[in-house]
Amino acid sequence: MIKRDIVIVGAGPAGLAAAAAAYDAGVKDILLIERDGKKGGILKQCIHPGFGLHRFGCELTGPEYAERYIREVEARGIETLTNTFVINVSKDKVVTYQNGDGIFSVQAKAVILAMGCRERPRGALNIPGTRPSGIFSAGTAQRLINIEGYMPGKSVVILGSGDIGLIMARRLTLEGAKVHAVCEIMPYSGGLTRNIEQCLNDFGIPLLLSHTVTKIHGDKRLTGVTVSKVDEQRVPIEGTEIYFDCDTLLLSVGLIPENELTEKAGVVMDRVTGGASVDAERQTSVDGIFACGNVLHVHDLVDFVSAEAELAGQSAAEYVKNSSYAKRPAVKVEAGDGIRYTVPQTVHPGDTAEIYFRFSDVSRSVTVTAYADGVEKAKKKVPRAAPGEMQKIKLTVPENCEHVRIGMSK
Repeated sequence: MIKRDIVIVGAGPAGLAAAAAAYDAGVKDILLIERDGKKGGILKQCIHPGFGLHRFGCELTGPEYAERYIREVEARGIETLTNTFVINVSKDKVVTYQNGDGIFSVQAKAVILAMGCRERPRGALNIPGTRPSGIFSAGTAQRLINIEGYMPGKSVVILGSGDIGLIMARRLTLEGAKVHAVCEIMPYSGGLTRNIEQCLNDFGIPLLLSHTVTKIHGDKRLTGVTVSKVDEQRVPIEGTEIYFDCDTLLLSVGLIPENELTEKAGVVMDRVTGGASVDAERQTSVDGIFACGNVLHVHDLVDFVSAEAELAGQSAAEYVKNSSYAKRPAVKVEAGDGIRYTVPQTVHPGDTAEIYFRFSDVSRSVTVTAYADGVEKAKKKVPRAAPGEMQKIKLTVPENCEHVRIGMSK
């Protein structure tokens, strides 16, 4: 069996950053595995600007951002297998993969999971109607336009106000399509405020909050959709129906971390994030298996993906180099009032840790406080709390600490 120090699954923004960081931390024997034909992940089709403001201090397109990390990986001579599909990751860190040359297994000293996420499909929504052509996930439509050169349709309704849906509303408009509305079942948008302004308001595209698609019309091709207002329990309100004559419906209704391999490895999962439960080094419950990027929890900015992946790469390298590496005492981080989840889920006594979190609802002028064993240790004021925008808070965890809680107050 082939043996490698570190095997990284996924050569998107997380896998690339993790590989470069692990190499710079002193581990040179790295294998990067990517199922697509090229490195770069989803960024290859994200031709809009807005990337790199935090990481590089300048505005880049997705391909430009990816290219910076691709060059870093190639400059270090890190081996990459493309068009290669990972079949299994075992608890003892055996990675099995398949490509045109056959099926192979590699024994790794450490594994970094960086598989990214996928879009939630129509089947998860239970929308009444037939199954005509003209219904796409927003990411699929993005790939069709930006990479394949095909126009999905000319008269469009978008369901879901995640960032991909907002960006595609602008992209389709620029390509000459009529975007009638972006409908969101929640009373708030799931996307970044800047995307609402730049992608909807600047183009006069209405955002219908507390609305959802309740019927799909058409036989062979979509001919229209019915949209209804929903109540506080997200149940459609009779008599509020609006019919849109359209040939295309885009679904931007959430992202799901690609964690089939994570679960096969026996890793403990977080039911809220849909990803692994990790410590501050991004190590999972299985020794030597680390996770980072959108496979761990869905990020709103790729800049944060890169920072987290570099941490995971450095941690994996330390694990490989240090034969006495052992998990340190773990302190559980609780998501308190107003907080949906935290990453990491555990921290270590005596460490200074950055804890990422998302709010449960939209609020204004809130205070986020980090407590250790009930004692306030850090505080942060947030002018506007929104679930679509990830936040972070830094605190020093006291020695002998037993419990950390992050809570919100108004």
